[in-house]
Amino acid sequence: MSVLAVAEIKGDALKKISKELVSAGQKIGGPVTALLINGTDDHAKELFSAGADTVVKATVSDYSPQAWTNIAAEVAKDKGAKFVLLAHSVQGRDFAGRLAIALEGTAVADVVEVKGGGDEVEVRKPIYSGKAFANIKLKSPAVLTIRPNSQEVIDHKGPETIEATESNGGDVKDVLKDVDASAGSTVTLADASIIVSGGRGIKGPENWPLLQGLCDTIGAALGASRAAVDAGWIPHSHQVGQTGKTVSPNCYIACGISGAIQHLAGMGSSKYIVAINKDPDAPIFKVATYGVVDDLFKVVPALTDEFKKVLG
Repeated sequence: MSVLAVAEIKGDALKKISKELVSAGQKIGGPVTALLINGTDDHAKELFSAGADTVVKATVSDYSPQAWTNIAAEVAKDKGAKFVLLAHSVQGRDFAGRLAIALEGTAVADVVEVKGGGDEVEVRKPIYSGKAFANIKLKSPAVLTIRPNSQEVIDHKGPETIEATESNGGDVKDVLKDVDASAGSTVTLADASIIVSGGRGIKGPENWPLLQGLCDTIGAALGASRAAVDAGWIPHSHQVGQTGKTVSPNCYIACGISGAIQHLAGMGSSKYIVAINKDPDAPIFKVATYGVVDDLFKVVPALTDEFKKVLG
């Protein structure tokens, strides 16, 4: 049994989830092939370090869900891949269903854990807005989208084989020409290892620079609760929760967020949760790894100053 992991690139950098896909492929078992579209040899080396046995490079002028489907299907069939792993990202979700149809298989989205064995794999994914988890057994072929930050990247060193495919995706009618990221943060929520989020306790739009300063210091993404977004204090693109983005960072710092069930549904699977709230009875403390019962306007500046001292 072999596995195909489809890498993603943002700007000039290989996205961390790409290496997570390769490591997840190693857990399933069998040789892991990484498909690298519009990538470099340096990107290929990163994939090898995470456990890829072979990297297949392809070139496409513009992103198209049909083009990526065609290339991934061709490589999967050529390599005999029984399972194909994609990022649970906007792009991965865009063509996962098409790819499953092309391979005459099954698609399962937002997977947080994988276990392999023969021609069957067992996956774990959140359901009911994160209130429960489903364990699903799948037979090949299957396409899985993996939630970012849900897989440990395992250092692995083996033979490095780089191949190229002449496929360019074929004739397609839909292509993505441009992405306007001017309103976005320097670190996106989906890819962030650390997220600092603010809620109603921020009190107004004029106080968000306080959290942004902490984000800039520790390399975090800026998030928000629905209450803050509905109040017009911050764009919806920052919203975490049932009607926003679902995230799984290594560390989630909730500032002035009470912890409504809709918000917990979007961040409850975070590895560590730090809650800062002056209300000791706030529901967020029930899921927090660490809690600080104090005024965020005192705690956040103190945290920022200490991190600056430690991180230089």
